[in-house]
Amino acid sequence: MKQGTVLLADRHSPMLEAVRNLLEGCFQAVVMVADEASLFQAVQRLQPACAVVDVSFPCSDRDAGNIVGLLHQRAPDIKLIALSVHNERAVAERILELGALGFVVKGSAVTDLLPAIEAVMSGQTYVSGSVHPPMRSQV
Repeated sequence: MKQGTVLLADRHSPMLEAVRNLLEGCFQAVVMVADEASLFQAVQRLQPACAVVDVSFPCSDRDAGNIVGLLHQRAPDIKLIALSVHNERAVAERILELGALGFVVKGSAVTDLLPAIEAVMSGQTYVSGSVHPPMRSQV
């Protein structure tokens, strides 16, 4: 049986569509948003178990660091996975410090996203294998 709701936040429609297509068969609902207001409305309305958020998603609160930090502050129970075009270890470490449990490089999303969701939903941390240099906390 399909479980739960996954929330996708990315400004790039082609990326949103590709990720949604990848996840639709695995979850009851895959909801896409493309701006901060819609993101927080969806979080409040749907209370998703997991959110997959582009790290470059616009964020109105500079003190939060970025949208991952702001979402973690406002909804700490949501399991966060960050999507990024960057594959540098320092970027992944910073995003994990802000509250994400997963870090997926967009170029690896097709192979990494489902394992990342499974890992974070079971309380583990996930980092794409394409992060360089590799991190020891990879699943």
